[in-house]
Amino acid sequence: VLIAAAVCTKNGKVILSRQFVEMTKARIEGLLAAFPKLMTAGKQHTYVETDSVRYVYQPMEKLYMLLITTKASNILEDLETLRLFSKVIPEYSHSLDEKEIVENAFNLIFAFDEIVALGYRESVNLAQIKTFVEMDSHEEKVYQAVRQTQEREARQKMREKAKELQRQRMEAGKRSIGSSMGGMGGRSGGFSSDSFGSSGVSSSSGGSSSAMGGGMASIEVDTKAKVVAKPTSRNALKLGGKSKDVDSFVDQLKSEGEKIANLAPAAPAGSSSAASSASAAAAKAISADIHRESVHLKIEDKLVVRVGRDGGLQLFENVGLLTLRISDEAYGRILLILNGNYTQGLQLQTHPNVDKELFKSRTIIGLKNLTKPFPINTDVGVLKWRYVSQDESSIPLTINCWPSDNDDGGCDVNIEYELEAQHLELQDVAIVIPLPVNVQPSVAEYDGTYNYDARKHVLQWHIPIIDAANKSGSMEFSCKASIPGDFFPLQVSFVSKTPYSGVAALDVVQVDSEASVKYSNESILFVEKYEIV
Repeated sequence: VLIAAAVCTKNGKVILSRQFVEMTKARIEGLLAAFPKLMTAGKQHTYVETDSVRYVYQPMEKLYMLLITTKASNILEDLETLRLFSKVIPEYSHSLDEKEIVENAFNLIFAFDEIVALGYRESVNLAQIKTFVEMDSHEEKVYQAVRQTQEREARQKMREKAKELQRQRMEAGKRSIGSSMGGMGGRSGGFSSDSFGSSGVSSSSGGSSSAMGGGMASIEVDTKAKVVAKPTSRNALKLGGKSKDVDSFVDQLKSEGEKIANLAPAAPAGSSSAASSASAAAAKAISADIHRESVHLKIEDKLVVRVGRDGGLQLFENVGLLTLRISDEAYGRILLILNGNYTQGLQLQTHPNVDKELFKSRTIIGLKNLTKPFPINTDVGVLKWRYVSQDESSIPLTINCWPSDNDDGGCDVNIEYELEAQHLELQDVAIVIPLPVNVQPSVAEYDGTYNYDARKHVLQWHIPIIDAANKSGSMEFSCKASIPGDFFPLQVSFVSKTPYSGVAALDVVQVDSEASVKYSNESILFVEKYEIV
């Protein structure tokens, strides 16, 4: 077993160290401090031993590449591993001196972790290590390109919307000025049918003038003109009042310039982090309530979902990890028996030290070398999985958001949810809806509870539990001065004690006696990102 890898000077100063098994800081520092004292001058060595460990090393100019192993470790395999470590260092450090090693310490540590996992050598070569450390993903590049395109389109739409709002304001101002001028013309000109045509008073004025003398008629008409002029002026002010929100919004757009293009995406960004953090907090709360035995299994499932606002699944990914933690050495050599009833199409991958054939044939997880125990007091990932789908039926919870324009220049919004995977019980469900800036929603009907966050410009809808008995619900609200695009993207978060993948443990048995071992089991499904765009 490889305990640690280190780069140190020939005087014994440690520049970089990475340990691969659980060990206290004082212990590893003591082992590294003992190494230079064991060196013998004038002799060539490849290793040196103490009563408990073996030091395998290789000189590199003014430095040593050092591996600390147990005495039972295979020296030939350790020498081969040492040569690989020695090849890795020049790849990330241009010169073999202390300053260069320190500057590239993190890249070297990442490379060391690709070589050794849980104290055992991984089957990798130098080219694979470089690829893994670079973490270059074609899918990520495609995603970033699509996201940038969407952001550009959103900025363009925002500019067009700003121009449209400014044009509406100018037209409203012209109508207001025209109405005021019309009222003034009526007062000065007596019987001007044009000035009163919109108020419907000209016929009554005409009647009065025919019944009375000319002088009285002009006085009465002048009086009525004053009476009519007030509503006309009030109507003009009312038009200005309707456009007040529009004016302030356009002025804000002008004052902030280009930055206003990011106002619409800013709310979803904040709400996304809020939704994911809420989901993570709920998951931790569930984990904290579980009593742990000496053998503890943790099944962690997470979802990444992106759905179009008009329907159509754009992205669905379910990834998970089965982690084993043993706190008693007596149960170090065990076998995990799984149920094998997984989601169809699930891709599974075992840890390199796990017997793949045993898992494929019997869905049992055990080490390749059954004489060796699992690491103690360490979370060991033994199985991971991934499931990708383009089928809309894979979505466990569907959300339908339907905003529509109303007669008040705003939108009426109907949102409904429905549980499709009825074997799941979803807890702490949160649906975060972005809103226009400085516009408070008027909520008419809703299930669960809701909260309006004026600072983040979002409406947070909370449903405590969604299950087969409570599988659907809805919310209705309206917003002034809004358009349908203001309410996207929606962010969704939830947790569940039932994994989506279907991975579950049936039993844990000892290798020699095949006797069942008492174990605790923890399963959690949570949302990493779920949005309707």
